[in-house]
Amino acid sequence: MRKHRKKKITRFRRYPYFNIGTLLFGLVFVYMIIMMVMYATETHVISYEVKKGTISGNYRYEALALREETIVTATQSGSVRYFEREGAKASAGSTVCAIDETGSSVVQSVSDFSMTSDDETRLRELLSSFTINFSADNFQKTYDLKSSVEGLISEVIEENSDTSSTTRNACYASVSGFVLYKIDGFEDTEESELTSSMFLQSNYSVTNLRGQDSVSAGDALFKLVTSEDWAIYFPIDDSLATELADSATIKFRFLKDNVTFTSSFSIITNGDESFGKITLDNSLVRYVTDRYLEIELVMNKKSGLKVPISAISTRSFYKIPEEYVIVNEDTDDEITLMVESFSEDGSSTIRYVTATVYSHSDGYYWVDQELLSEDDYLRIEGTTTRKRISDSDVETLYGVYNINKGYAVFREITIIDQNEEYCIVESNNTYGLAAYDYIALDASQVTDDQIVY
Repeated sequence: MRKHRKKKITRFRRYPYFNIGTLLFGLVFVYMIIMMVMYATETHVISYEVKKGTISGNYRYEALALREETIVTATQSGSVRYFEREGAKASAGSTVCAIDETGSSVVQSVSDFSMTSDDETRLRELLSSFTINFSADNFQKTYDLKSSVEGLISEVIEENSDTSSTTRNACYASVSGFVLYKIDGFEDTEESELTSSMFLQSNYSVTNLRGQDSVSAGDALFKLVTSEDWAIYFPIDDSLATELADSATIKFRFLKDNVTFTSSFSIITNGDESFGKITLDNSLVRYVTDRYLEIELVMNKKSGLKVPISAISTRSFYKIPEEYVIVNEDTDDEITLMVESFSEDGSSTIRYVTATVYSHSDGYYWVDQELLSEDDYLRIEGTTTRKRISDSDVETLYGVYNINKGYAVFREITIIDQNEEYCIVESNNTYGLAAYDYIALDASQVTDDQIVY
């Protein structure tokens, strides 16, 4: 018989599932989960890099032009034929148009239609100006363009026509002036009648007289601008009114052609509304066809550090007189205060408080309001002179939150200019901002000493 051999069986050593490695891995895993949740739920602070610059575009206005304008009306009915270009200067007694009392009109063949290089240039400039200045908020200008193009084409057709036309019912320019074929209701408007609603171009409507086939007696035929003296008006707020109160002249730019002028300036007030008035006595020929002109005031733009309005916040501080301050010789960022406090039994305790300086000017230091209370007294070191802290020592500063070091630190700013989106603040301030600092873009999302993710 075969003998069974004994098999040697070695039991595999089982290691416990819970050991130091498992513990460490578990802790790291839990930490990662916690950090991911915190990152996902935390409000993320967007940073903004401070740079030097100026602000522009905050002095642009749609100005309303008022001129001496006379509407010439028809003395009889019939079809009209025009001889002068829109915006052309007509001398006194010259023929502007003629009326055919029979009602017939001469039709120009399309095959005979042609444009000169000057006509093409005029049309190109008209379309280019519209394209550059177009805004969906001011769609009314599309209809103005249509009217202008129709008027220009009518002029070209009339110039190309070689058909004789009677002028026995001619309409003359009674005085010298610029000929216009549009009426809009502003012809007799006085500056004392101006209101802010007149600057809303959505309410503006214009009638193209050259587009009418026939007229009746008393209908408007054309308009004459009879004086080179004219004025443009634009609404201004109280801030700009104060800034320009002492200005007798102003420098501005017509955005239509980027031509800059310096002209007489004044402010007129109608009720609760104020308007800037720029008076001109030249260049009317360039802008006589425009009722609204977009202008930009060329102000003395102040330069400094450019900061978004959204980054600005306010914070209250105690304003400490210099004589109660112990200056730190090693740094300007910190000072020491000798503070005396009294207990209920009348005994006093003196302590020295180190305070961060947020601003220093006019003989005062601004320090964190939380360091002191209204029951504290400030002492001048080496004397018995004391000053009690009160609400009168509290002052509010404008500032932003600097996040260069990964946490938010309030920094005072001094605003020297601003518009709707940005402001310019002073640079070279020991306790303020410097170029290339990083600040919180939205000040409402941070608090002092908050860790920034």
